[in-house]
Formats: sequence, structure tokens, C-alpha cells
Amino acid sequence: MPANDTMDIDPSASSGLSQAQSPVNYKLKFILSGHTSSISSIKFSHDGSMLASAGPDKMIKIWDTETGDIIHTFKGHKEGINDIAWSTDGEHVASASDDRTVMIWSMELREAVKTLSGHTNVVFCVNFNPHSNMLVSGGYDESVILWDIARGKPIKVLPAHSDPVTAVSFNHDGTLIVSCAMDGLMRIWDAESGQCLKTLVDDDNPICSHVRFTPNSRFVLCSTQDSTVRLWNYQTSRCVKTYTGHVNRTYCIPNAFVTTAPKGTYVVSGSEDGKIFIWDLQSRQVLQIIDGHRDVVLAIATHPTKNIIASASMEKDLTIKFWADS
Repeated sequence: MPANDTMDIDPSASSGLSQAQSPVNYKLKFILSGHTSSISSIKFSHDGSMLASAGPDKMIKIWDTETGDIIHTFKGHKEGINDIAWSTDGEHVASASDDRTVMIWSMELREAVKTLSGHTNVVFCVNFNPHSNMLVSGGYDESVILWDIARGKPIKVLPAHSDPVTAVSFNHDGTLIVSCAMDGLMRIWDAESGQCLKTLVDDDNPICSHVRFTPNSRFVLCSTQDSTVRLWNYQTSRCVKTYTGHVNRTYCIPNAFVTTAPKGTYVVSGSEDGKIFIWDLQSRQVLQIIDGHRDVVLAIATHPTKNIIASASMEKDLTIKFWADS
């Protein structure tokens, strides 16, 4: 692994389906190198100009998505980082760490401007609300905490689950929060009152790795450790679509939506066999399998305005790869 942050091209990466079979054909655009351990989280800024990455090496790296150049490396957490999130204006990055804190970093000042302390165990997930005046975080203390960013204090501490919380996210207008946990439950919360409005659970009750609202906030997409991604109508408490083919039995692998494609919406997930799976949201058909990494694809992000997917991997393959639909 090179000591400095670099970008290179890997011509050998291949896709699982030919262009003739599928409306998508993602090909490798470039590779980012610089982390010294597994990459646990990658996120595009809301305008798509930057990508943030983080992991157990305690570093947050900010990349230019046009050139692949490193913009800045933030350091300050005492333990590894599990998740990162961008504020809507791209001015701040929040990070959730094993050191039991959430830190907020200023892109302008190039330093941490807030440290949020309130979790009593590892903080595993974090997200801003749309106005970026509040944060939600979840952790191994089984709680979900809603934070007032200006004051740097918890607004509400929700005893949310009976196992570690693996994902938390707001809907598009910030009125609802969805959480999921290793207890196999997904919960919808009223962001203002902190009241639990709905609990969703699959019959087999597999560990929930990740959950997010769909772009229109009418459904939630949940990844579970039975190698399945499910689309739920949370109003009717029904699973309406199921996506399979990838391997997910051990790690918390996130899912993502591609909403920039000309022919509909796609669902994307990493896989423990080093691949990236792309499904058609409506038909559930696998559109492409990208054979992209030499280890578990632990992190996935989709560009907000371009047909670009970023993926990142674990110990044997410390790279971030950008894939563009040709």
C-alpha cells in the first residue's frame, strides 16, 4: 500500500452481465488508495463534488470526485470510525466512532468543531436531518440519540432496541427517523416527539444490517444478514419486494439507490464475495454484477447527480473504486 493517497486504474475488473443483456454497464472509472485498514463507510456530498471515507484507521479522508485527488484528511478520534455523514450544504461531516463519540468536522476550518458525548458504548451509525440542524446516531448501547447540533447536546435518548443499533436515517423532510438493529427490528420514529410509530419485523427475524427511506419516503429498504434486501411499505407493515443473489451473513453492508438512471431506479448492495449487485427496483432483476474487490464490499455510495457508484472494501483490498455507467 502506498504511503500517500493515490489514484490508479484497474483494467481487469469485470461485470457479471453483458451490455446486451442489461440496461446498465458500470465500468471502472478510477481507484482511490490511502486508508491503512478496512474502509467502513463512504458517502458522497449532496452536490456530488466530494466523497468522504472512514474506517478503523481513525481517519476521515475527503476526495475530489472529479479528479480522485485527496482534499483533506481529518484525524482526532481515539478509536476507529464506523460511519460518516454529510450535512446538506457540504460544510460539515459527522463521524461515529468506537470511542463512544460523534464528532462534527468543518470543511472550512479543517478541524473538529463539536464532540457529542452521550452514548455509553460504540457509536455505529449517524445521519444529519435535511436542515442539518439535528443529528441522529445509534450504537451498541441499543439507543438512538437525537442531537441538537448548535448546543452539542442530546434532545432525546430513545431506548430503541434490545441489541446494537446498526443504522439510523431521516426521511426526506426530517419528520421521521428509521432505525434498525441486530434484534431484527426496524422502527419508525416521530422525530419531534420521539414516539415509536411502527415496528417492522420479518417472519424469520434476521439481523438487520442497514435501513433507509426510499427517495419519496413512502417505503424503507432494509438489508438483512440472510443475504436479502427487502423493500417495505411501512404504512401497511408489508414487505413488497425482495432482492437476492448477493452474500450477506456476517457484516453490516449498506444498500443504496441509483435515482439518476434514465431507465428507472436501481438498488445497489455490496457483497461478502467481493462483488457489487445492481437490481432493478421494480422488476427485482439483477441488472449487473460487478466483480470489483478482493474482499468483502463493506461500503457503497451512489452519486446524487451522475450514474456513478463508489465501493470500498476490507483488509485484503483497501481501495475505494468509482464505477461509471457507460
